[in-house]
Parts: sequence; structure tokens; C-alpha cells
Amino acid sequence: MIKVDLILSCGGTLRNVVKNELIFKAGHFPSYYYQVVEGKVKMNNYSDDGKEFIQEIFTAGRSFGEPPLFINEPYPANAIAISAGVVVQIKKSLFDEMLYKYPEVSVEINRSLARRLYYKAIMAPELSSQNPEKRLLKLLHYLKEQSGITTDFFLVELSRQQLADLTGLRVETVIRTIKHLEKQGYLKIIEGKIYLEKMF
Repeated sequence: MIKVDLILSCGGTLRNVVKNELIFKAGHFPSYYYQVVEGKVKMNNYSDDGKEFIQEIFTAGRSFGEPPLFINEPYPANAIAISAGVVVQIKKSLFDEMLYKYPEVSVEINRSLARRLYYKAIMAPELSSQNPEKRLLKLLHYLKEQSGITTDFFLVELSRQQLADLTGLRVETVIRTIKHLEKQGYLKIIEGKIYLEKMF
């Protein structure tokens, strides 16, 4: 979203992360702006019985954890690297200076936050739906939109478990539903990988 070179020129630093590294913890107050350069980061919560719920997965070019940074509230979820990668981070005070100096960056952040709010709004009724096909298709449609890929054939770079955690479904239900969606012509399964074949 924000050019990495600009963040670095304003005092940001690159941080190498390893798989399963905790970047920040729910309940902690924010002190940095974060953006993925390489790899993937998830934001998650756990229910009282220990079930994980993934709020969202962020890939290269996407920022995460900004809302608490703007309103000085604690993080409502954890941020965890789900692969080895690189994150660019910049201290809150320097981040604020950058926004005042480059107002166009503020516009881009507003767009990003608006897209996320839109995603939450369209997913909310689907997550309450008892129809797992609708849940999965809505999520896959959103993932394709976020990727910027315009071809009809889209590789879903998430595991069945991650799809389950994002939709609130059991992984067994996701596996069954994916097979059913393949029979309907929405998906192709090639060497275990899921490809979205057509939109709805």
C-alpha cells in the first residue's frame, strides 16, 4: 500500500520474521505501523474453548493493525507470521509525521481501511449463514479481488485449515464443501491446490 522506500526514508526499518512469530499480542497498545513486504501475516483470536478464529490474512503490500494505532486502543487480536518473511515497521510518532508530510498516504490508508470494513460487512451475513458453500465462495471471491488478479483461473494460496479458520467452519466441512464446489464447476483441484475457476 505505502511504498516501502518511503517508509524507510521516514525512519522505518525492515524486520525479518520467522514462521509462527508473534508480531504483536492482543491487549497490548500499538507503537508501530506494520506492512508486509514478503510472506503472510494473520490476525487471530481464540474462543474460550481455545478454537482459533482468523480475522484476516495479509500478504505482501498490505498493512495490518492500524485501527488501534489511530485511536490509541489496545489490539483486539494477535498478529502472527504464518510464513517466514519481511515486515516493514515504523514508530507511531514517525508514522504520524509521515502522514502530515505526505497527505496522499492518508488517502491510501483510508481506502485500505474502507475495503476492510466492506469485507466485514459483506462477510457478516455469510458467517451467520448455515450454508458453507456461500461462506466459502464469498471468501474466495474477496481473496481474488484483494489479489488484483483478473484472470478467470485464481490460485487460492491458503490451506483448508486457514479457510476453516477464516469462515468459522470445521476443516472437515471445508474439505467436503470444496469437493462439492468442484463438482459444480466453481473450483478445480490440481495436485491438492485449489483454483477458483469462475465467479458467481
